[in-house]
Amino acid sequence: MKQPYILILYFSRFGHVEKLAEQLRLGVESEMMEARLRTVPTISKNGEFVSETAPPDSPIYCKESDLIGCSGLLIGSPTRFGNMAAELKLFLDSTANIWLSGSLIGKPAGVFTASSSFHGGQESTLLSMMIPLLHHGMILTGVPYSEAALNKTKRGGTPYGSSHIESDELSPEERQICRTQGKNIARLTRKLL
Repeated sequence: MKQPYILILYFSRFGHVEKLAEQLRLGVESEMMEARLRTVPTISKNGEFVSETAPPDSPIYCKESDLIGCSGLLIGSPTRFGNMAAELKLFLDSTANIWLSGSLIGKPAGVFTASSSFHGGQESTLLSMMIPLLHHGMILTGVPYSEAALNKTKRGGTPYGSSHIESDELSPEERQICRTQGKNIARLTRKLL
């Protein structure tokens, strides 16, 4: 049997979503499960990916095989007018062959985001990222209110998924919410294997 892993797929233009992805990775790995961080390329003004290969010292671009082979999935994007970034949307739009094969059916998934302000569209962005996952037949999971940081946070963090109000660093509550989400998806994945 292949080694199970959680794919943490994200787009991060200024590094805020990447910080969330790193904390999610720590949560997944604390449950002794592999976490694979992958990103997608930026797109041109014409709506095409700029490059199919990642520059040196940057996160690895996601391949179809990364997505097909994952045991669970976390996807993240900055908030763009209450929706996911075009880069992540373009990538997800290219997964029709995976949808046709049913490769993601029954696998757990969650979402995460960052915005530059309070009420910057975080929850609508999280919900919009869930729609393609539902079409793939995935099992959606969020952050349960048993995580006390959800009631203490003054910045980011929702029951729909981890989030961040963009600043230099994640708050302690934002970090804790990410780690809890990572742990939860790892535990659910293990139960479903």
